[in-house]
Amino acid sequence: MTDTVLSSATREVAIGFGRPFVMIGERINPTGRKLLAEEMKAGDFSRVEADAIAQVEAGAQMLDVNAGIPLADEPALLARAIELVQSVVDVPLAIDSSIIEALEAGIAVYQGKPLVNSVTGEDEVLERVLPLVAGAGAAVVAISNDDTGISEDPDVRFEVAKKIVQRAADHGIPAADVVVDPLVMPIGAMGTAGQQVFALVRRLREELKVNTTCGASNVSFGLPNRHAVTGTFLAMSISHGMTSAIMNPMHAEVKSAIQAADVLAGADTDCATWIREHRDPDAGGGARERRGGRRRRAG
Repeated sequence: MTDTVLSSATREVAIGFGRPFVMIGERINPTGRKLLAEEMKAGDFSRVEADAIAQVEAGAQMLDVNAGIPLADEPALLARAIELVQSVVDVPLAIDSSIIEALEAGIAVYQGKPLVNSVTGEDEVLERVLPLVAGAGAAVVAISNDDTGISEDPDVRFEVAKKIVQRAADHGIPAADVVVDPLVMPIGAMGTAGQQVFALVRRLREELKVNTTCGASNVSFGLPNRHAVTGTFLAMSISHGMTSAIMNPMHAEVKSAIQAADVLAGADTDCATWIREHRDPDAGGGARERRGGRRRRAG
């Protein structure tokens, strides 16, 4: 089992089995955030910068950057957002778009080795995205659906993931650089959603030996006390082999569940991170400040 290593210009992060779970901050995404969308469309990226800094200070080891705004120039917005985020924090980024031109623009300005989010199992999408990923020496998120949609059968989703891993190999992309998203459905709408993901993640780990991620907040959509459900879901997913998630690190309940799961899974050596974060109120803040990695913007 091999690590998925991502990098910025100055920092590397490894997603892998036996390693601490990687939190990928989700907040730089205008979907469902009307004010952020309006600001980005108008060329105001101050909230993007503030969200980047806040998420890293809260513990995110990576950030997802999305600029999908209807009737906007997404390639230009995504490239600008990536440049600004990389000027204020030093963590690696996931370049998030379903538009190939936006992915191209984001990769063109990125410093380091990014995680391209994402590719699906449709043949047309595979043949457009995988050469781009290979040419950039990037890693890619593999979404386990294809032109038939999202199957409720985890075995079907596994086969889609297997297809993407195999097609990636045809383009010279190793399995270590394919991070599979097994697709998390809202548990309130599909009672077996959690069980499906747990079973699928274990198969992905044991049979394909690939790392995994997910949009964690999807599982609790529409439910009260969402953070408790999301945190518990992630802790249970970690126990089955999930190695990262796109999530909000500023939700303390979710973050604590992840850190506790790392302790119990043996990924937090000597419980060092847990002790540093929870020993007293000031210890966590100091750790977050050191971990934030804020850099001055270039003049």
